[in-house]
Amino acid sequence: MDLLQDLAWRGIIYQQTDEEGLKDSLNKEPISLYCGVDPTADSMHIGHLLPFLTLRRFQQHGHRPIVLVGGATGLIGDPSGKSEERKLLTLETVQDNVAGIKKQLETIFEFEGENGAIMVNNYDWAGSMDIVTFLRDIGKHIGVNYMLAKDTIASRLETGISFTEFTYTILQAMDFLHLYEHHNCKLQIGGSDQWGNITSGLELIRKVQPEGAKAYGLTIPLVTKADGTKFGKTESGAVWLDPEKTTPYEFYQFWINTADADVVKYLKIFTFLSHEKIELLDKAVQEEPHLRKAQKVLAEELTRLIHGEDSLQQAIKISQALFSGDVRSLSAAEIEQGFKDVPAYTSQNEENLVDLLVAAKISPSKRQAREDIANGAVTVNGEKITDAAYALTGTDRIDGQFTIIRRGKKKYTLIKY
Repeated sequence: MDLLQDLAWRGIIYQQTDEEGLKDSLNKEPISLYCGVDPTADSMHIGHLLPFLTLRRFQQHGHRPIVLVGGATGLIGDPSGKSEERKLLTLETVQDNVAGIKKQLETIFEFEGENGAIMVNNYDWAGSMDIVTFLRDIGKHIGVNYMLAKDTIASRLETGISFTEFTYTILQAMDFLHLYEHHNCKLQIGGSDQWGNITSGLELIRKVQPEGAKAYGLTIPLVTKADGTKFGKTESGAVWLDPEKTTPYEFYQFWINTADADVVKYLKIFTFLSHEKIELLDKAVQEEPHLRKAQKVLAEELTRLIHGEDSLQQAIKISQALFSGDVRSLSAAEIEQGFKDVPAYTSQNEENLVDLLVAAKISPSKRQAREDIANGAVTVNGEKITDAAYALTGTDRIDGQFTIIRRGKKKYTLIKY
């Protein structure tokens, strides 16, 4: 099975500009291809992953990936999928965002070897271009009628679009032309919302380059969930690749909580597992869904790829400790990850457990607190306490920083000191 057949089996291909032409080019010799991301934040989220993982698949088949971070286009703003103008970012903010995103992309690609990835920033060629050169050498080749026919432009005509965002597709077209000329880049890939921008690049190459110049575009379908809810969102917001925004434990938990109806599709598009391995996991979903083998593999593969083996093992350890109730086995750093979103209370040295339950609003009154303790509903660091006179000491503080109190089966509270 060749690369394009593999992508089709995984459900990754949405649109292609010239399927046969691309197939012939890939079979003749290795090509260079690119995918880009605008630094609108200092981190990517999992909604950005699929195009870059697809780019990585091409690298595994011997082709050279070019990873573009849009330091210039990030200053303009892509009108795709937006009903109103984006708020412009400062150059300093965009440059800081570029630095953060570059670090994340470095975990996905191999930068050494014969087909080592190349990372570029379009600010390097667009930032210094003067307006007259832009209009004469680039703008002259892109017709206004051609641009008005683009969905991303046409959808904004009623609500309004500035000339700044109107020119975004030209800037991205210029990226494709620059990479074609300087890196022999023959293919751009992106999400389905990038089809208009990709074809603008092909149009510019066709007009500027000698007749017969070959370049291609390929888009990837929007990732959806079987229940109709938006992929990549949780109650606390987006799932970021930055461990400071979404901890490795939270990242791991997002994938392990994937629904049975979605997990095989996600294994196909987000992991590099073989067809045979995925088919075995598909069988496990059908025959032993309660074991959640597929979800565990999915969570392990993605967490290892983005955060590394050590962070994966830490996430597994936290998950097992919370499932078993053995929270005392966790370090302070692991507790901060695992209990990031639970209610917290800073102790004012209440040593008596009853007083602490009331002060931390775990129990509504001292009477209820005593009843909860007597009924065995309260645990301290995973240990059930039934003595209402119990007083906390330094030994109840994990690493001297935290105590974990649970009331009932699921209500955790993090006590800080």
